[in-house]
Amino acid sequence: MLTLIRQFTSAFSVSGWERPLAEQIRKTLAPVADEITTDPLGNLLVLRKGKDASRKLMIASHMDEIGFVVTAVDDAGFVHVSNVGGIHAVASAFQRVRFRNGTNGVIVPESGTKPADLTAKKLVVDVGASDRRSAERRGIRVGELCAVVPMLQRLSGTRYAAKAFDDRIGCVVSAYTALHAGTPACDTYFCFTVQEEVGCRGALPAAFRIAPDCAIALDVTPADDCGVKQPVTRLGAGAAIKVKDASVLCAPVVVDRMTELAKARKIPYQYEVLTAGGTDTSAMQMAGAGCAAGCISIPTRYIHSPVETVDLRDLRACADLLTACVEEGMA
Repeated sequence: MLTLIRQFTSAFSVSGWERPLAEQIRKTLAPVADEITTDPLGNLLVLRKGKDASRKLMIASHMDEIGFVVTAVDDAGFVHVSNVGGIHAVASAFQRVRFRNGTNGVIVPESGTKPADLTAKKLVVDVGASDRRSAERRGIRVGELCAVVPMLQRLSGTRYAAKAFDDRIGCVVSAYTALHAGTPACDTYFCFTVQEEVGCRGALPAAFRIAPDCAIALDVTPADDCGVKQPVTRLGAGAAIKVKDASVLCAPVVVDRMTELAKARKIPYQYEVLTAGGTDTSAMQMAGAGCAAGCISIPTRYIHSPVETVDLRDLRACADLLTACVEEGMA
């Protein structure tokens, strides 16, 4: 699993430009796939045929990460940017960034900006250019994308920090399950979706195409167990079975089935009730005629920062639970 983490976290995959990661996942899953397709929006759909071809399970994890888009290059060569997705400006300031074309830079606040006034639109990127023309020679133009430079750091024991664990770690759990699970109970589509960070856009057309009977999203959820009396989830306490978030009420039949499977296989689990935010779960739930949808959430500290932190024990629990759902079915 750690090999997949290293591979997937190293790819550039800002919303709208998920192709590099999609190609890595395609190569990884080609040996076990019965069919692999890419839809017009860029979603990667990997089918493993199951024992019951009359039913379909859709599993979605999003490939895109938050980042920045160039809005202007000034005469002094500084690159002005805006956010792509939910940027935490303070967490992003004074970080190394890399553009889609490989150009390196550092992202800093505009001169004179006070921390309390800092927003994503007040961040600029210094690529070492002395003027506008010098920046343009480095391939920097309006519309170009950049993201924080990849980093994977072992902290202690089974805990690791990285940027873009949201949702590379979901992609890892899904890919690991696709590689190692036994014959699925029904036709199972492992879907790696695009543009979740800008509105859950990719999962909706993918779900329309597949028309699943049941759908499961894989995404991170706050492990805000640092100084919070009632955290959403706790790091190291197991897979989080989503009950609700701001965008979805998970199907009780899915929540109950996940709980049943976790107990039967002695998989550590916890429940997640999130009062804000949303995932691909809601998009799949409402596509076409609708379906029973749920989500396996991965407890993660410091979401949407360059140092998102997870515990490998939780990842294994999530993979074990997803494997149980695939092998034994959701009915």
